[in-house]
Amino acid sequence: MDQNKEYITWGDFEKVEIRVGTIIRAEVFEEARNPAYKLVIDFGASGTRKTSAQVTRLYQPEELVGKQVTAVINFPPKQIANIQSECLLLGAVDGKDVTLLTTDKPVENGLRIG
Repeated sequence: MDQNKEYITWGDFEKVEIRVGTIIRAEVFEEARNPAYKLVIDFGASGTRKTSAQVTRLYQPEELVGKQVTAVINFPPKQIANIQSECLLLGAVDGKDVTLLTTDKPVENGLRIG
């Protein structure tokens, strides 16, 4: 662990609501400052959420539709250009390349990661 980071408790981790969802719409986010896509993700009983994702280097919009992904869904909404981002898509970041975190088998939308 990085020496400048502090440990969190199990209670801290439990507060973060990470759920599985399926991307149902993906389009180029023309208004964003950095290259990004507008996404709509179906989280089952937790509803659909909009977000912006800077994943344009490794993904095309058409290959994102139908992909199951993981996201934090209990952050407050954040204004990004002309949309309200309602979740934070999770990915492994290597410089400007972001590889999305997915499940290795299909699961029900809305399942919690824990």
